[in-house]
Amino acid sequence: MGKISHKGVVETVDADTVKVRITQGSACAACKVANHCSAAESKEKTVEVVCDDAARYAVGDEVVVSMPMGNGSRAVLLAFILPFLVLLAVLLLTLWVSGDEALSALLALASLVPYYAILYLSEKKIARTFSFVIEQSTNIN
Repeated sequence: MGKISHKGVVETVDADTVKVRITQGSACAACKVANHCSAAESKEKTVEVVCDDAARYAVGDEVVVSMPMGNGSRAVLLAFILPFLVLLAVLLLTLWVSGDEALSALLALASLVPYYAILYLSEKKIARTFSFVIEQSTNIN
């Protein structure tokens, strides 16, 4: 499985966290999920990397951060495909039970509120799944 990698510069270092400023490279243009990737939204992004050896990095170090390519597909699944399936299921079920199109449409839209609330409440677990790792550093002291 491939990796999504970005070169960056360490901005801050805490006890177990390194914040890295990455610049969108030309490889993002060829990536299938570039439009949905938080690292590809703008020219410069800051990503947070949780690591046990954060103290070995210093502000200004050039590093390469990466995450598995499959995380892009997982992000699209959670953000777009699953909510669409929830919306469609609630719409069809409510339409079949009540026959009222307006009620079905409102309930289908309302069903997205709990979906995104659960997603929001699961933010820490999801963040662990979609976390960057530092692959290499060129300026380690």
